Amino acid sequence: MAMPLRQSIKVATYLAEQKLRKREKFPLIVELEPLFACNLKCEGCGKIQHPAGVLKQRMPVAQAVGAVLESGAPMVSIAGGEPLMHPQIDEIVRQLVAKKKYVFLCTNAMLLRKKMDKFKPSPYFAFAVHIDGLRERHDESVAKEGVFDEAVEAIKEAKKRGFRVTTNSTFFNTDTPQTIIEVLNFLNDDLKVDEMMISPAYAYEKAPDQEHFLGVEQTRELFKKAFAGGNRKKWRLNHSPLFLDFLEGKVDFPCTAWAIPNYSLFGWQRPCYLMSDGYVPTYRELIEETDWDKYGRGKDPRCANCMAHCGYEPTAVLATMGSLKESLRAMRETVSGNRE
Repeated sequence: MAMPLRQSIKVATYLAEQKLRKREKFPLIVELEPLFACNLKCEGCGKIQHPAGVLKQRMPVAQAVGAVLESGAPMVSIAGGEPLMHPQIDEIVRQLVAKKKYVFLCTNAMLLRKKMDKFKPSPYFAFAVHIDGLRERHDESVAKEGVFDEAVEAIKEAKKRGFRVTTNSTFFNTDTPQTIIEVLNFLNDDLKVDEMMISPAYAYEKAPDQEHFLGVEQTRELFKKAFAGGNRKKWRLNHSPLFLDFLEGKVDFPCTAWAIPNYSLFGWQRPCYLMSDGYVPTYRELIEETDWDKYGRGKDPRCANCMAHCGYEPTAVLATMGSLKESLRAMRETVSGNRE
């Protein structure tokens, strides 16, 4: 796990505080969506299916920042849509960083080189570029040629300017262990990004392509083979060791979607950004008025094949904090990742 040591300490301190306060449910990271509009039409995404009137909306800065502060989460993932299309995205980031929130701005990188001057490098800020494979596979997944090459150039420019750069890769049933190995080797060894996040594709209800999502057993087999031969330790993966164990099928966890809540133009989405069972205006209402016990594999049929980060990484993190052995294991991997 390559999370910076400063960030690891802050998150660990935050989790310890929640335990002392005997809070059963709390946010680890907020997924903030200040717009749904995008400049690409990826087959695995359902956000662009919203009506034209909704796609034109942009969340006010005060509303975006206020929602994060209300939740109390130490980290924020700004997504969409394409957040760089928001005219005040730099101000949203600036205000959150000023509050010492760790901010990850998710982007397809098509606008990154044009907008980079609006941002300043900070230990509290990172660009999170979506890369789903090498050139041919990535461009096919986003339905547009040239996107991979532009993303690579943008990453190089951002690194040159001193920005922290992470990546997020989603893998489908058309992937093989070899295609995963190839793209992660490229990101890790050639582009030398700071951290990499990986996720098995989940059958997102509104996504145009419903044929290429992974089932649970497919996911376990795929990552078990991709992680073989010491790859897990070599790659700077931004995940807890237990979550990677979970992807391989070594352990199983219940879903804790409440720990990575989604806030969008419609409000706080229940139960998670992948499923929409309504919205509420406050985080407190989300936590207190949602029947969390009815969600997860074996409970809701829509959750049957889900192994997504938003539901299971928090569970892995909490399990790590509750075990001295796993805490030491995670600490060793964090220190090792920061030495590279």
